[in-house]
This record gives sequence, C-alpha cells and structure tokens, in this order.
Amino acid sequence: MPTNRPVTLTRRVMFSSGHRYWMSDLSREENRALFGPWASPYNHGHNYVLDVTVSGSIDPATGMVVNIKTIDDIVRENVVSMLDQRSLNDEVNFFQFHPSTVENILKFVKHELGLPHVLPKGTILVGLRLEETPQLYGELVSQEGTWKTSITRVYEFAAAHRLHSNALSEKENVDLFGKCNNVAGHGHNFVLEVTVEGVPDERTGMIANIQEIDDQVNQLVVERLDHKNLNVDIPEFGDRVVTSEVLVNEIFNSLEGKLPAKLSRVRLFETARSYFEVTAA
Repeated sequence: MPTNRPVTLTRRVMFSSGHRYWMSDLSREENRALFGPWASPYNHGHNYVLDVTVSGSIDPATGMVVNIKTIDDIVRENVVSMLDQRSLNDEVNFFQFHPSTVENILKFVKHELGLPHVLPKGTILVGLRLEETPQLYGELVSQEGTWKTSITRVYEFAAAHRLHSNALSEKENVDLFGKCNNVAGHGHNFVLEVTVEGVPDERTGMIANIQEIDDQVNQLVVERLDHKNLNVDIPEFGDRVVTSEVLVNEIFNSLEGKLPAKLSRVRLFETARSYFEVTAA
C-alpha cells in the first residue's frame, strides 16, 4: 500500500496596503537612524504578494490535502480583508503598536491563521512568504517546530566569464563546456539574492537595517563584480573554472560575518531558468 506522506500546498494572494516607518516620539534623525532612507511621517504603499504554505495528509476520498478554494477563502477572510486597501499604521490595531515591517506583517499573518479552528482539521501552517517589492521579501518558516524569520534582498550585476579548465585539453574543454568555452567569453545579467535570518528587534520590527545590508553587499560584491570579466578582473578566482557554482560560493564567503545579521542563504540566478544556492551550515 502506498505511503501517505505529508504534502505541502502553497496558495498565493495579493493585497495593497499603505504604511510608514516612523515613530512619533523620535526625532527625524533618530527615525532615520532606525529606518534609513525609508523613514517618513507620510505613508507609502505596496502591492504585497503573500504565499501561504500548509501541510497535511492526502484525503483518500478526495485526493487532496485540502481544497485550494477553502484555503483561498480562509486567507482572504482572515488576512486580506483586514489588510487590503488599508493604512496599516492607522487602521490595523496590531500595527499601532508594532512597526509595519515585512517581518511584523508575517508575524501578524501567522497569528491570524494560527488561531484555533481557522485552518481545516488535519492541516497545519508551515510557511509564509511576503514580497513587499521585487527587491525585498521575507519568509517565516517552521523547521522542526521552530519558526525562523528571514529577509531577502535582491540585487543585479552584469559580468562575463569563460568556462575553461587548464587541467583539460582544448577538445575536452569544448566537449564539456560547449559554447560556454568561447575564447572571448560570454555574459549574464546575474540576479543575486542575499538572505539573513534572526529575531526581529522589538522596537524596529526588523531583523537588520536594510540600508546596512545594501551597503555591505554593494561594496563587497556588486561593485566588485559588475561589468567585470570574472576570469581576468577578479584575482581570487585565479586559475579556477569560474562556474556559477564557484561564483555563488565565493559570494557567500565574502559576505559571511560581514552583515548585520546571520547570513543564511545566497542564491544566484545565472538565467531565469538556472540558479545556484549556498546555505549556512
């Protein structure tokens, strides 16, 4: 008889909300120190994208963990209806006492969906992902009973490389790397995702200052690699074959211990169809 293992199901919903990063009891300079260039007493808005992931066993009668429409209705009733077309700081009680950061919005959603009898029996919430902009998203994921919060920042850089190994003959290089062994090299518009994890600060609602993350990643990675020939212009690659595997590992090493929160993942998209990833031990 087939084993009925737990299966996860993810449903995506969208909502639009306004919010502001501003504490009225602090000066402009103090707010800027906490929230960086995003500090303002005036609202700005986002089209948020929320992924809700639940887990459960397959019902032998229906072949489903849960009806997708049921999850959709629950999320819309318990989350979207409370946040959509709202000024979070002014109209949602939770955010009158907690900064309306991605981390705190995830915390709010987890609380609302985790209330008794909200999700169908046999179904548990195991993950949330909230995209505030294409350059910033947060995740709240259950791992062995512990919920971990992370924030991911997205960057781009253009670079050229040639896949060639000095340990192989010319023919072996062509056979192995094909067009990527082109003597003049070839280029990519790389997309880099840098993820940090930690416990959000009670006062700011943030795992880390986004501006500080940006400054370090731009200085240590983006500015060094953008519009460079990786084989020629970046000394640390030496005679290594500069594959995306080697590149993503080098990026992780260059950032580890240099960010204002624990580096948990680096993901590098070489193309829209191929990405490479290194995660912390």
